[in-house]
Formats: sequence, C-alpha cells, structure tokens
Amino acid sequence: MLAVALMFPNTMNRLIQITTLLLFPIFTQVQAADKGPETFKVNDLTFSRPAEWGWQQPTSRMRKAQLSVPGKDGAADVVFFYFGPGGAGGVQANVDRWIGQFKKLNDKDVSSKKAGGTNVTYVEAEGTFMVGPPFGEKVPKEGYGLLGAIIEAKGGAIFIKMTGPEKTVKKAKGDFVKMTEKALK
Repeated sequence: MLAVALMFPNTMNRLIQITTLLLFPIFTQVQAADKGPETFKVNDLTFSRPAEWGWQQPTSRMRKAQLSVPGKDGAADVVFFYFGPGGAGGVQANVDRWIGQFKKLNDKDVSSKKAGGTNVTYVEAEGTFMVGPPFGEKVPKEGYGLLGAIIEAKGGAIFIKMTGPEKTVKKAKGDFVKMTEKALK
C-alpha cells in the first residue's frame, strides 16, 4: 500500500476518502451496547439518559456527551455540545447552521419555550441530511430527521442535537423533550 501511495498519491488520497465515507456511517450509527451512566453533567445541568438509549464515548473533544437511540430503521445519534459563555454563536446562528445541514429540506419547525425558567429553542427538520465530519466530505442521507434543543443556560448555551432516520427521531421525540426539560427543573 505504501508503494501505491508513493507511486500514485492522488489515487491513495481518493482511497482514503472513499474508506472514510464508507466507514463514517458505521462508526456513527453503532447500536450502543454500553449502557454507561444513567445521569451525566453538561456544564451545570444534570441530564438523565432514557433507559433504552445507549451511552457512547464522545467521538471528539467538542462533544460533552453522546448517546445512541435504537430504531427499526437505524439508530439515531444524540450529541451534547457546550462551548462556554458566548461560544458557538447565538441561537439563530445555530438554528440556521442545523437547518443548513440539509441538502433538501422537506419540513422544519422552530419553537421556543421556557422550561424551569430557562429559554429552550427546539428545532425539527426532515429531508436529505448531509452526514460527515464538520470539515470533510458529506454523504446525503434521504429520509433523515433532526431534533435539536438549544438551552440558554446561565453559564452558556448547551446544544443537543439528535440526527438519524426520520422514524427513529420522531419516535424518540417525547424522551428527548423529557430529558431536556427534566434537567432544567
């Protein structure tokens, strides 16, 4: 393989890209066998993981927690981000960023409410979602859904984003909202 890389560097780069594209969905859609902690902290909030959801080791330092939601149509990922006060831009910038991850948007809904005296913005979207690393190549996934929550916590916003097959995301909505709002009580 080293000889191929030295003789045909462009071919090797393309092989690496193809391998990454093929393996990325496998690594991100793994049905979590590790139950992990029942509760976990992100900034000052303690979240209770729904019993059916699996715990995953975060796949990057930007992720503060990572869960897997099982589903007949495939697993959905739930990722928690916290960047400190003012980190990652405001609410609207993140709503726009999340919606912008869809190549084709079939439906979207953005709503805000107070939970435990804290503003929470929920984002729902369905369509063709572009899956892949933030600065790498993306793979279009038709029939995908996104359910996000932006919690405007005192110490800085907490971003929770679930993505996966539409049916899995829709079925998990109740648990997602309950988990989010229970942390604010």
